[in-house]
Amino acid sequence: METADMETTIAPRIAAEQARSWLLVPAGKPENFEAAHTSAADAVILDLEDAVTPDRKPQARADVVAWLSERRRAWVRINDATTPYWADDLDALSDVPGLEGVMLAKTESGMQVDATADRLRGGTKVLALIESAVGLEAAPEIARTEATFRLAFGSGDFRRDTGMDDSPLAMAYPRSRLSVTSRAARIAAPIDGPTLGTDVDALTRAAALTLSMGMTGKLCMTIAQTAPVNDALSPSPAEAEWARDVIADLGEDGSGIRDGSDAPKLAKAKKINALARLFDVAPR
Repeated sequence: METADMETTIAPRIAAEQARSWLLVPAGKPENFEAAHTSAADAVILDLEDAVTPDRKPQARADVVAWLSERRRAWVRINDATTPYWADDLDALSDVPGLEGVMLAKTESGMQVDATADRLRGGTKVLALIESAVGLEAAPEIARTEATFRLAFGSGDFRRDTGMDDSPLAMAYPRSRLSVTSRAARIAAPIDGPTLGTDVDALTRAAALTLSMGMTGKLCMTIAQTAPVNDALSPSPAEAEWARDVIADLGEDGSGIRDGSDAPKLAKAKKINALARLFDVAPR
């Protein structure tokens, strides 16, 4: 009974490959960990980097380890490989049972990903956060590194590094580069940067832009953002209905295909149908 209870407690809601909402939680506020864990977020990231001042990092690190050791699971954003905190983070997390994986801040080379993975338990996932021009230029190398699980876009730091603004046009190149790079490396689609503020309509529009750029996840700054992001990055009921009707018409096995345009239409419908089932979206 105890084993079954533990499995129920720590099982992820959505596999990280398909996770839509990635909730960043300041590691210096352990009182917020449990609320994040029970939220609508597909994935929770306890943030040891920007969210924690240097003097508080040791205590935050200890709080993260303690919480993950109590039958809880989460990702952890660790400090970048050029800082002294990186090694301390990895030493503390190397044998923690509840660690889903690490997000490596300010990734700028595949060597940094490999060095991170080498200090963790074998098979631990590394999510490479691209936050600079150097990181974006190195994205193909980073994505093809064996230990890289998925790419994420640190849009705020990237804008500060490059002087770009946050308009869709300015951010189209880095977003599309991460999407194309991920596809070429045969890893899951990238995770977009966060949207600041509490305006749900603005968040929904931003998430729709995320999806249009080939990105299938989005960083969230608050629990309130997770449900709207999940909705925006999931097939709509209308799309689920279209997919169901196309599959019924053309056949799951393609037996009803009549011309060259039907095959890609069926492939798209099957992809939407699989996601609708995964995210529990019913046709309208």
